[in-house]
Amino acid sequence: MAFRLRPDRPFTAEFRSVAENQLKKAIGFLENQPDGPHEAIHDARKKFKRVRALYRLIEPDAKDFRRAENARLRDMAKTLSAVRDATALIETVDYLTTEAGSEEEQAALASASNALTKRRDRIAAEEHDLPAKMAAAADTCRAAIAALDGLELDDHHRRTAKRLGKVWEKQRRKAIAALSQCHDNTHAEAFHDLRKCGQVYWMHLSLLRDAWPSAMAAKQRETKLLVDRLGHEHDLSVLTEIINESPDIFGSSETLALVIGAIITRQQALRHEALDLAEKVFADSAERESDVIALLWLEASRLSGKVHAEKPSDKHIQGQEIALRGVS
Repeated sequence: MAFRLRPDRPFTAEFRSVAENQLKKAIGFLENQPDGPHEAIHDARKKFKRVRALYRLIEPDAKDFRRAENARLRDMAKTLSAVRDATALIETVDYLTTEAGSEEEQAALASASNALTKRRDRIAAEEHDLPAKMAAAADTCRAAIAALDGLELDDHHRRTAKRLGKVWEKQRRKAIAALSQCHDNTHAEAFHDLRKCGQVYWMHLSLLRDAWPSAMAAKQRETKLLVDRLGHEHDLSVLTEIINESPDIFGSSETLALVIGAIITRQQALRHEALDLAEKVFADSAERESDVIALLWLEASRLSGKVHAEKPSDKHIQGQEIALRGVS
């Protein structure tokens, strides 16, 4: 089953089905580990993020459920982070190597990659309880699936459309606030917040794409570019923290200076690119775009024969195209 909510189905049942599907996929990764335990953890954590984004969509009508289940998945994911996060640092240095400006910088980054690989291997060797953690995480996923049975929502299409519009507006306002913070300061946390907003936005576009496939796909492409840039930016911020905490593992001061220089150069470029992309992705007002989302969901439901309301005119919808640009 794709990661999407179909407007022609009862919302609660569809919501449960999507969440259960993602959680079962996570269990499959954790238990079968087709590409090894660390890649399995990486894949499972991506499913957890998707489910947590899905849960945001029902917060207005299920605050307690969303709070409890979000915490369940968040806390469980943290128990699996050590080795995967250490591996991500190696990938970050390898990414920097593709952007290296000189042979000296390439050599310094190769040395840093080697040092971080040894660090990752030490962490992995010390994590003797990883199999138990993965088994516990799979059990937590099963508990999360069971909890879905207790979820009850108003499936009336107008109530659903209103709920989705409300959540959409809240998330868009958070994104606009995060973007403003990025313009006001250069703190890594501001860009991390913008990245999280971008990730949620991308996942919500995926979930609701059946309401207007062409427009949603266009917005997803733009948002994916933004999230990728901010993902690399965040990885560089984490790498900087490791360097500040443990500079000795990187060898000579000359090597360290070259690595830091490469980080600063690439991070500045990524931030500039990300801000330009974010201005485009989040150009429209939160209120206007949320109104469009609610209208689109209701219209998609009507076309499925589930709602017998008067069809909004094509002129009405076309007048809102700016909120979901990319439609021909």
